[in-house]
Amino acid sequence: MSEHPQIHGDVDTGFGPVADAFRRNFTQHGEIGAAVAVYAGDRPVVDLWAGHRDRKRTVAWERDTMAPVFSSTKGMAAFVVASAVSRGLLDYDAPVAQYWPEFAAHGKESITVRQLIDHQAGLAAFDRTVRLRELGDLDRIAELLAEQKPLWRPGTRHGYHAITAGLYQRELIRRVDPRGRTLGGYFAEEFAAPLGLDFHIGLPDEVPLDNIAILSATVGLDILRYERDLPVRIALQLATKRGLSYRSLSSPRTGAPVRAARREFLSQELPGSSGVGTARSLARVYGAAAARTGELPIDPDLIDRLAAADTATDVPADDLVLLTKSRYHLGFRKSCGGFRFGTDKRAYGTTGLGGSFGFADPATGLGFGYAMNRLGLAVLDDARARNLRKALRRCV
Repeated sequence: MSEHPQIHGDVDTGFGPVADAFRRNFTQHGEIGAAVAVYAGDRPVVDLWAGHRDRKRTVAWERDTMAPVFSSTKGMAAFVVASAVSRGLLDYDAPVAQYWPEFAAHGKESITVRQLIDHQAGLAAFDRTVRLRELGDLDRIAELLAEQKPLWRPGTRHGYHAITAGLYQRELIRRVDPRGRTLGGYFAEEFAAPLGLDFHIGLPDEVPLDNIAILSATVGLDILRYERDLPVRIALQLATKRGLSYRSLSSPRTGAPVRAARREFLSQELPGSSGVGTARSLARVYGAAAARTGELPIDPDLIDRLAAADTATDVPADDLVLLTKSRYHLGFRKSCGGFRFGTDKRAYGTTGLGGSFGFADPATGLGFGYAMNRLGLAVLDDARARNLRKALRRCV
């Protein structure tokens, strides 16, 4: 058991159970430092933070502390793609090669934008070793992405493109944006600036590292104390360095997740994995989407498409990379199997390695964001985020 932390922030009347669950995450679930936020449209109804932003528990987690959120970044990237679609720059059902002719190499000419962002393209890893320092050379990476051969027949299965998904989307946005912006630049100007977000996809040099949470691995007895959903089959692949899960999760080579709070990683614009920001920022974007406030540069009809309850597809739910059941829709996750979030099937969002999570719940008009610095081990459903989601459901 941990000491009772001092909880900072505000909770609207009726949302007390979320604060209670947040406190229990510290006393019963090994939380070190964390923040949780819920927005009703553009209005915060939960905005809490507590604990410490370093492993030694010497530096307090503050209101504006940012944290690496890994694949929770994918939700922000999916909103950028949706914005490009609503502006007529992209079409979900058009071939990627229509916008990026070189992409058609090795039988990829029929892969659609939708298949690419929903992890059906078979492009979950590179055939060659690609290291972090190479990722800033956009032209060279674009060549490698275009030359990659699918690892399965596109459109027949899905498997999580852990890191490569963001690289493909980065190049696709760069190809179609009239100003030649990359996805991170588009997000900064069209989403972060208008909404006042503390969230970056590619950390600018002028943003200091002082207020970014240092991550902590869950090891030793803490695994027994706090982890109940261990991905044993994935762990075996990582240990033996063999298998599709290992290939996807380690390609390109971006370094150990626990070392993510360093400029070499965060400055790279990896729209699938290198986002850094606050829980408040995640909740702010998802709240605007869930309540259809009109603040996002996305047509209302397309916002409704993101919230589709019926996303039936012929692609089996079994994820070839995560080795569990998954459902993807226009770049977002939907509830599937034992992993449920939101109040009905319209909810959509993305989870991040270690436990971070952001999602929109159109049924209630609420947006949720959670960020932390103890890296949990669950593939999808971290216990701490699950506790907060369950408490939120009781409130609404």
